[in-house]
Amino acid sequence: MKDFTLDNLTAEAVAAYTTNASRPRMAHILGSLIRHLHAFAKEVELTEQEWFEGIQFLTATGKMCDTKRQEFILLSDILGLSMVVDAINHAKGGRGTESTVLGPFYVEGAPEVDSGVNIIKRDIGSETVLVTGTVTDADGTPLAGAMLDVWQTSTNQLYDVQDPAAPKWNLRAKIKAHDNGEFSFVSEKPVSYPVPTDGPVGRLLEAGGRHAFRPAHLHFIVTAPNHESVTTHIFVEGDPYLDSDAVFATKADLVAAFESCDDEKLAAEYGLKVPFTRVRYDFVLLSAATA
Repeated sequence: MKDFTLDNLTAEAVAAYTTNASRPRMAHILGSLIRHLHAFAKEVELTEQEWFEGIQFLTATGKMCDTKRQEFILLSDILGLSMVVDAINHAKGGRGTESTVLGPFYVEGAPEVDSGVNIIKRDIGSETVLVTGTVTDADGTPLAGAMLDVWQTSTNQLYDVQDPAAPKWNLRAKIKAHDNGEFSFVSEKPVSYPVPTDGPVGRLLEAGGRHAFRPAHLHFIVTAPNHESVTTHIFVEGDPYLDSDAVFATKADLVAAFESCDDEKLAAEYGLKVPFTRVRYDFVLLSAATA
């Protein structure tokens, strides 16, 4: 009979999960996970009570997940893990638009609309913004068939799925760019907002002495045929939380100027009053063959 001790337990557990693993990649991941988990427990000399509290924390995180909220994604985000995984998988090397986190409030199935649409479905007197730009490849060639899946919080700092008073798909849409790669839409100017703090992630932020705020931003998933999609943000230049984003997702190349515009002709084209806010951002997608 074999004795499992502190000295041999890690090696035994790794062997148990890697010797007959279904595939080499699974063996590699499980083996590394076990080694790091055991090393963590040894390093901090984890007590039984602390480990039980950890299990309760993970249980509570799971219970907060539903079709409108993904607390585990939020947990990954505030620990910086989401951005580590993103950096590993989407190293651009200076080519193409930088990616960032998906976030916990993305919803599939937003309606497809033509470029130029107003995606505000409830007018609460917010500052409007005209968003324009292009989608091109790395050589600057416009990408026909480009689609921009867009979502954001409202001025009240809530996504539509958090706000019972918000109509479905408020500030969400899949916008079809023109064949020349150009796109435009009208929305609310984004504001900085706190990530949800009413669950276990909020308690973890408090325990770590961290604020919960994200800098103001627009979310995008940009796609085009035969090109790598990009999940990204446009951040508002000058936002006070750019250097302390609760989910570590800011990148200098994704910060844009949201500027006042008094172009009456442009305002009339989009049904806006002058002055209005305008931002332009051009997305660059890498070819699927080289991404």
